[in-house]
Amino acid sequence: MVIGITMVNVLPGYEKAAYRELKNIEGIKDVYHVFGEYDFVIIIDVEDMTLLNDVVDRVRESETVITTKTIIGAEL
Repeated sequence: MVIGITMVNVLPGYEKAAYRELKNIEGIKDVYHVFGEYDFVIIIDVEDMTLLNDVVDRVRESETVITTKTIIGAEL
């Protein structure tokens, strides 16, 4: 299992549309609308790095998404 946390910025005024779109992408476990540097924090829960990359690519393909930054969870 691979957990990715992706911070997302979207076009101003398109937050609701982006939220709906992000919630429908397979592999995204949770979507949080946040205040600050980013508009959303999404939690991605998939089987391997290839699938994580695929999900992040789908997020980036959205016309409402401006930028993303992904960090990957690690076990201690």
